[in-house]
Amino acid sequence: MSGQASEGSHISDEEWERFLAEAGQDGSGSAPKEPSARARMVTARLREQEARGEAPAVWRAEPGRPNAQARRTRRRRVWAILGVPLAIVIGLVALKPSLLPGDPFGPGAPDDSAGSTLPAETARPTGPPSEAAPATATLDDPFAGSPAKRYADGAAGIVPPKATAVGAFSADQVAQALRQTRELLVDANLDPVTLRGGRPEQALAVIEPQQTELIDRLDTSLRRPDKDHDPLTMFSRFDPAEVRPAGDVVKTRGRMTFEAGKEGSLAVHADYTFVYPLVKAGDGVSEVARTVVRRVLDVQLPDPDRYRVTPDRISVERYDQEIGNSACDLHDGFLHPSFDSDSPSGPAPSGSAVDPYDRSRTLDPDEDKACGTVTRT
Repeated sequence: MSGQASEGSHISDEEWERFLAEAGQDGSGSAPKEPSARARMVTARLREQEARGEAPAVWRAEPGRPNAQARRTRRRRVWAILGVPLAIVIGLVALKPSLLPGDPFGPGAPDDSAGSTLPAETARPTGPPSEAAPATATLDDPFAGSPAKRYADGAAGIVPPKATAVGAFSADQVAQALRQTRELLVDANLDPVTLRGGRPEQALAVIEPQQTELIDRLDTSLRRPDKDHDPLTMFSRFDPAEVRPAGDVVKTRGRMTFEAGKEGSLAVHADYTFVYPLVKAGDGVSEVARTVVRRVLDVQLPDPDRYRVTPDRISVERYDQEIGNSACDLHDGFLHPSFDSDSPSGPAPSGSAVDPYDRSRTLDPDEDKACGTVTRT
């Protein structure tokens, strides 16, 4: 429902003045007049009747005081005059309660605008999102107290831009590259099979097969993860024996762009943040933790006139990540979120504290990857 009054609720000034004029035509505003001789005679006769106990009931009202019928008529006129503006005020407040001062419905009154989904991100933010109101994440509301509460749900948050022709590439070819970049991101970070530690077949299928070194490295990381072969550099995976999703929604926020690349190529840039709510595996658990993963992906379509390429495949030029709330001294191929109830373990973090929701920062692939802390999840 709109917060504005409809056109039919408006009363013009001319209508209002006419209404007041008509409502006031009861003669009450006229000047008092001297009683006529006949009126004085009637008054005297009535007083004589009253002395004998014969006066009619209406005369028993005090001089100058209206009788009961007159009072009822006047009250109706007063309510008629007050009723229209009062109805208008009540209608406006019903449509928009914020017009009333203070908090008339108590501190728990919801603010629908605060819970609405953010519009799509079209450019790098200028700073981190503001702090959300303090709240504890629960199974019913796993994103409480997090900026991710207003992020889009899952794949709905990965929206490629409208494709246009670039250099030697038609709009259809650009659209295909954008679509495959999206498929890689969805399968690598949102697919339930991948999140449970399965093999992300669709993500691997869109990569240029001639990138044999990359494919071999990813394949090894999925089969035998270690410090030098870590699947978490491209894929989000959790150990189902340790944790399980808190609900069926992963929140997503980011953007995708494209432009002419080097040597006649098409360059696609993707930068997305994924927020995973989790609980410990087992029955009867309710404590919720969140892991935040930001991924930056650069892919290319080389100029087919210059390079031998496989049709309908994309070449991965760069992939980088930043992970918030996961143990950084384990290399088993899984993300390991920390819960508030956990006892401290492992070495103390040596890196700097970062805000995992600050998408205004540029991820530097050469920066120190020391284990640090996050300011919020």
